[in-house]
Amino acid sequence: MAKSAPSDAHESASAPTAPDGVRPRSAVSAGVGIVGLAGLVSYLLIARFAPDIAAFLGIDWGTRGAMNGPNSAVASVLACGLPMVLWSIFVDKVHRNPSTGIDWGQRRPWRETLDISLTKLAGMWATWGLIALIYATMRYYWEGNYAFSMNLLETVAPWLLLVSVPYMLWLDRRMVEPRDGCYQFGRWLIAPGQPVDGKAIGHHLRAWAVKGFFTAFMLSIVPGNFSALVTVPLSEILANPYKTGIWTINFLYLIDVHIATVGYILTLKPLDAHIRTANPYGMAWVAALVCYPPFILMSGGPLDYQIYGSDWGYWLAGHENLLIVWGIVLVLLTAIYSWATMAFGIRFSNLTHRGIITHGPYMFTRHPAYISKNMTWWVGSLPFLVTAGGWVEAARNVVLLGLVSGVYYWRAKTEEKHLLADPAYVAYWNWAQDHALVPRFFAKLTGRTRPLIRLEPDARVGPVA
Repeated sequence: MAKSAPSDAHESASAPTAPDGVRPRSAVSAGVGIVGLAGLVSYLLIARFAPDIAAFLGIDWGTRGAMNGPNSAVASVLACGLPMVLWSIFVDKVHRNPSTGIDWGQRRPWRETLDISLTKLAGMWATWGLIALIYATMRYYWEGNYAFSMNLLETVAPWLLLVSVPYMLWLDRRMVEPRDGCYQFGRWLIAPGQPVDGKAIGHHLRAWAVKGFFTAFMLSIVPGNFSALVTVPLSEILANPYKTGIWTINFLYLIDVHIATVGYILTLKPLDAHIRTANPYGMAWVAALVCYPPFILMSGGPLDYQIYGSDWGYWLAGHENLLIVWGIVLVLLTAIYSWATMAFGIRFSNLTHRGIITHGPYMFTRHPAYISKNMTWWVGSLPFLVTAGGWVEAARNVVLLGLVSGVYYWRAKTEEKHLLADPAYVAYWNWAQDHALVPRFFAKLTGRTRPLIRLEPDARVGPVA
């Protein structure tokens, strides 16, 4: 997942090298993810023990059980996101960062920015219309879990259209340069033949392609995992090490999904969480999209490495101590994966540049999520063991999982190619080569050291959305 650009309070305008060995400051403070986790856990406990809480307060709860429905799942996303927004504003004061592009002391007269705002609204509504057209055309989006996403987006769409008007009018009066990619797109639509910035339009459309694709996906998977965690009986969770491990892993994935969902929703300039640039390289999009439905190559696809396979609970059944050890290892790996998402706070997003993250697990490696996720698959699936087909199927599964890991290595490289246009990422990359645990381990293992990267004089971060 692309680790994104610099902002005032937590982002540094570091030089490409850091000779003093000090880790570049992170775009997001650790507190953002922590309060988001606290909000999520608090709501999860309320939802799970709602009947008991109602009884304690003397509220007639009737025959209703735990609050495990899809609307409750949406509420859990709000419970996760609201504390992160409040922390970002009142503690980190991100709205004051120069990288927002906002001058809060400036309030242009309405007449100066009205035309700009109306042009931007045309561009924004047209963009939303294109996304809605894609959703409506692709039957895939109206089946299975995606049906919930579509129904939810249908419900909020009129409100978004309504709120976008005062928001745009209010924001443009304070923007240092309001004529961004959205404006350029709107100008191209309503004033054909007038000069426009094609690169800014391309950035605008790429950014919204990311937001449109991944927001629908994240919303589709929120209710299922939430419901399972809220309703499973405690006795079942504690029945054996395998079930305890699975519940804990699912809980850690719930954290990842909720914080990521908040990140895709809150791409707002006043929160300094806007998309600076969306990855401009086609191969980066291919590498990312093949990991997600409907393009996924893994589960059920040509790189499905679990044919005639099973998981660790099956292979280690009857070996209590091994189940405990395996469960602990998998929980730790999944915890690193969720920690990597938490580190982003409200800025998580694939294929985008929203601020360079250097704290949390990014102190140890530039790609903790990819490394931990792939290790989880190897340890959890044990692809060299199969229930049928003998060594041929086992070898095939090992090769296929190796190819899956190769896809994630490819993703990491395409993301770095994008981010290395930013001096802040160059500084972090160079610091990691010398000081981060994983790069140093591989340097010692191979006996090779990779040279420091220096930013080319003409390199640019790209347009700011």
